[in-house]
Amino acid sequence: MKRFFKGLTDTGVVRSVNQDHYYCDSEGRFFIVADGMGGHTGGQEASHIATETIKNYLQEKWSSDDASPKLLEEALKKANRAILLDQQQHPERSDMGTTIVVLMFREDQLRPWCAHIGDSRLYRLRGHGLEQITEDHTWVACAVSSGALSPDLARTHPYRHVLSQCLGRDDLGEIEVQSLDVQAGDRGCIPVWQ
Repeated sequence: MKRFFKGLTDTGVVRSVNQDHYYCDSEGRFFIVADGMGGHTGGQEASHIATETIKNYLQEKWSSDDASPKLLEEALKKANRAILLDQQQHPERSDMGTTIVVLMFREDQLRPWCAHIGDSRLYRLRGHGLEQITEDHTWVACAVSSGALSPDLARTHPYRHVLSQCLGRDDLGEIEVQSLDVQAGDRGCIPVWQ
């Protein structure tokens, strides 16, 4: 299946520093979007470290026999360790973190794979329907899935941006990896809102 892709990031009108980083593999094999945690010293560093670490790891291991889920999980774990190391070396950035979405297409596999942490989202546009593929790792998303909060209240809840997971934490939980259903004509996007 032929893929067309493009990447773009913008500081927006709210922030003075762009804390986003992305990478589009020139061969269309994988795509990375990282959104540094706004308001934290070094968010732009965390997203840069994560993007570069994952890119380098996937390029190095691309031809390995590792299953795609394992490859993605290890790439994100390595990125988390790299951010933690940078935090130790630069205490002024000890609170930095980033969300991440990685989409990977390996030609020998029927479906692409996605891994994500945080509230950066992957969407699929099929026909006229836009579908959110990833689930947010936020306090509000956990409250909605447990039934403690309604989806309507979640939209405006003051804790809607409080992350339950991100890269840059030594208590990183399970990394969510999933295979995706794609058809010719599908479009995917990972918006990052400022």
